[in-house]
Amino acid sequence: MLVACNCDYGCPCNYNARPTTGKCEGGWMWIVDKGVYDSVQLDGLALCVFANWPGAIHEGDGVAVALIDETANEEQRAALTKLVRGEDGGPWAIFINTYALDGPRSVRFIVELDEHKSKLSVPGAVELAMAPIANPVTGNEVHPGTRLPEGLVFKEGYYATSTVFTVQDGAVSYDHSGRNTEYAPFAYSG
Repeated sequence: MLVACNCDYGCPCNYNARPTTGKCEGGWMWIVDKGVYDSVQLDGLALCVFANWPGAIHEGDGVAVALIDETANEEQRAALTKLVRGEDGGPWAIFINTYALDGPRSVRFIVELDEHKSKLSVPGAVELAMAPIANPVTGNEVHPGTRLPEGLVFKEGYYATSTVFTVQDGAVSYDHSGRNTEYAPFAYSG
C-alpha cells in the first residue's frame, strides 16, 4: 500500500498524535498482490480513499472520495465497494465513521511499485510520485521506517517524500507535494 498526506515525515497520526498542521488531508492506496473476498479473486486490483478532515481523523467531520480499479469485473467491483464502504471490517469499517464518502467510482490506475520510488496516477484526478528522503545536511538518502504492532492500516511501513502528491476530485482537492509518504505491505483477514 501507498500512503500520502500533508504531515511532516513520519506522520504523527501513526502514533496517535495530532496531525502536523492540525488537520489531516491524505489518502491510502491499496494495490492487492493476492487477495480473496467472499471467494472473489482480487489479485492485481487497486482501490484508494482520499480524505480531508478539519482536525484529527478520529474527530470526524471529514469528506472523502473512494476510487476502485476499472479493470475489475462486476463481482470484483461489488467486493471492492463492500470493502471500501466498511461493510465487512478492515480499516475501512473505522474510517467510514469519520467522513462522508463519495463513491466508489471506477477509474484507471497507473501504478509503479518500487518502494521509495513508487508512483500512482489516476489520470485527471490523482498524481503521486515518491522519492527517498534526503538528509538536510549531507543530502544523502535516508530510509526510515516504523513498526506499528497494533497498526490499523499496516504493521510495518517505510517513509519517503512525495515529489508530487495532488488530488483534484470534487470535495477532495489538495497539493501536498514534498510531504510525508509511506509504503507498506498489508494483510487483512476476516
